[in-house]
Amino acid sequence: MIRSAVQAIPGTTRESAVSVSTLNESTKALVESEFGQFWIKGEISDFKPHRNGHWYFSLRDKVAQISCVVWSRDQHMIPAPPDDGMQVVALAEMTVYPARGSLQLKVCRMEAAGDGLWRKAMEQTIARLKADGLMEPARKRALPRYPRVIAIVTSTHGAAMKDIISVAQRRRPGIRIVVANCAVQGDNAPAEICAAIERIVRWKRAQVLIVGRGGGSREDLWAFNNEKVARAVAACPIPVISAVGHEIDATVCDLVADVRAATPSAAAEAAVPALEELVAAVEAQRARMVRNLTRKIDASSSELRMVARGMKAAALRSSDRRRTAVSGLAGQLNALSPLATLSRGYAVARDADGTTLGSISQFEVRKHFQLMLRDGSLDATVDRLKSALRKQD
Repeated sequence: MIRSAVQAIPGTTRESAVSVSTLNESTKALVESEFGQFWIKGEISDFKPHRNGHWYFSLRDKVAQISCVVWSRDQHMIPAPPDDGMQVVALAEMTVYPARGSLQLKVCRMEAAGDGLWRKAMEQTIARLKADGLMEPARKRALPRYPRVIAIVTSTHGAAMKDIISVAQRRRPGIRIVVANCAVQGDNAPAEICAAIERIVRWKRAQVLIVGRGGGSREDLWAFNNEKVARAVAACPIPVISAVGHEIDATVCDLVADVRAATPSAAAEAAVPALEELVAAVEAQRARMVRNLTRKIDASSSELRMVARGMKAAALRSSDRRRTAVSGLAGQLNALSPLATLSRGYAVARDADGTTLGSISQFEVRKHFQLMLRDGSLDATVDRLKSALRKQD
């Protein structure tokens, strides 16, 4: 009975020898069952991204090294590919690669010493956005001065929403506020933030959009460094205020938004002018209109006075010219006047009908006529005719 049991165990005899693949698979199962997930630290060496999407590298210290792999499905948990020589801390599982029988670590999370990986991921995202011109100051839009409707993309369970609503309603009671709920941290946050922005855009009634959340750790805020979120903010047709974390926090979303607010409360202050500010602005506008109207009236009055003086001067000049012309015509008329002729010693003869008698042929003996002199007239009768033609004969 004992001999039969020994013979049943694989590999205990020549007859029960196991294959290499069976040994490697058994070793893999044994290693994975004995070791759970654990954190390991070391230096990245020989990092190679494979065409199949997986990352291969070694993790080493001063005296030893071990092969590592990051499957493509786990890379979303790591901010950026590590660089050779980078000191990291990795969450890994021990496993065996059955095809070669090699021991390796399957890494599912990785953090660089300090903020190396986070900084690298952010720098790469910023570089791509800059290359597309999404951080140019010229593309940033001014906020509307007096919006009637503001939208908020954030979590309805967070303090950020309460702070924004409280500040906005205090500054202008009655302003309309719409909230698009979304996750603001975790694996699903980037997709939910983009979807919430799209919902506000389709709604088409918001005049200002605030995107953000309250404070948190670097990991908590990381969704707002996501390139898809940044591009959704940049593409939004509504002016966007980014309000992520506290004043010391800076995200990629802040860089592409039209306005960056230090806190959610500051975002509400930027989006909604206080009621007293609105009243002051209206009063200032009224004062400007009064000043402008007064200046225009003064300018018009001055112009009218100048025009009146010009018209008066032109009328006087025209009157002088006409007076001179009339005087000249009067002189000419006076020279041609019969009275002027009479004043020089001449007389004019007229018959009873008033017809001027200018020729001897119009007279006959005993004809009565009137003789006009310079200072009066007299009645006369022809006694004798004396023709100048006859005298010449």
